[in-house]
Order: sequence, then structure tokens, then C-alpha cells
Amino acid sequence: MNEHAILLVEDNTIDEELTLRALRKNNILKTVVVTRDGSEALDYLFGRSNYTGRDANDVPQIVLLDLNLPKMSGVDVLRAIRADERTKLLPVIILTSSNEDRDLAEGYAAGANSYIVKPVDFVQFAEAVRQLGMYWMVLNRPPPNSA
Repeated sequence: MNEHAILLVEDNTIDEELTLRALRKNNILKTVVVTRDGSEALDYLFGRSNYTGRDANDVPQIVLLDLNLPKMSGVDVLRAIRADERTKLLPVIILTSSNEDRDLAEGYAAGANSYIVKPVDFVQFAEAVRQLGMYWMVLNRPPPNSA
């Protein structure tokens, strides 16, 4: 398992920059790979298309997944992650602006490990990312690589 990587799946460049800024501000010094849609995220994870040759067994430590993505929804990405032996145990945190109960229920039903609504205020967002990083990158003990 790539102990130093976060996969950020985010199509909004402002939200991407805020997330990266919040990670840096909180000294979460991990390699962050950014993909901009659901198809690209799966291509990265499974070593396909533009990522051919990448070791698909080298999974990131966590995935930060937006729900509203072009080409393929975040929930569909999550289902595909859970359906593959190499990634079925990969921690996936939904990081979205949606506060809808339907999205929350659907995300957990698809196998999300956590669901976080992006705060509008950067200070609150940075604090949410700090807590997220502290828990998922420091305190949480990930499952052994199943690949």
C-alpha cells in the first residue's frame, strides 16, 4: 500500500485548491493525486487508460471523493471501488457539498467509510481537514493490503 498518497477526486478547481491548501496548512504532508472525474479516478486506481503501467496494487492510503462528478457519479465510483478485490477495503471518505439525506444514505449504502459536508468557510474547512487527516492518516489503522 502506498502509505503516502491521498487520492482526491474533485472536479471543482476551487474546492481542489481549498482542500490542498487545508492539507498543507495542517501539515498533512502526503502525496496528493488529483483526478477530475469518476472515470479518471477508476483509471488511476486500476492502472488503465492514461495510467497504464501504474501498479494497480499500489493503492492510496485514503480516497477523498466528491459525489457530484462528471462522467460518473461519486457513488458509482465508490461501488466500483468496493467491487474490486484490490480496493474493496480502501478507506473512502465522501467530501461533498451535499447535505441531502438521500445522498448521505446512498453514500453509506455504497460503502463509504465517512461522509463529510464541506463547510463554506475556509477556517471551518481547514479544521475539518485537520480532523480528517488526524484520524484517517495518523490514528486509523488501515486494513492489510488485500491484493
